[in-house]
Amino acid sequence: PRSVPAVSPQIGSHRDISHESLSLFRLLEPRIEILVLGTGDRVERLHPAMLKQMRECGIAVEVQDTANACATFNFLMSEKRMVAAGLIPP
Repeated sequence: PRSVPAVSPQIGSHRDISHESLSLFRLLEPRIEILVLGTGDRVERLHPAMLKQMRECGIAVEVQDTANACATFNFLMSEKRMVAAGLIPP
């Protein structure tokens, strides 16, 4: 079995999202297929290299404002999809 690192990066805003903070999602078992990121009150752009790295690991990333990210996460869960969410409070 894989062990998950005990690192809990502090994410206060979309500027704090990094390769390291997303690494936990790449370690989850069973593997997720979609990561829904809620970036607070509004949609914020993430660095394209981070999104590309996640795609290369087989994980699609959907970036939305947090309210819509919650709704998207719930919808995907209702479809029994392998999904995880990272949500920054609005």
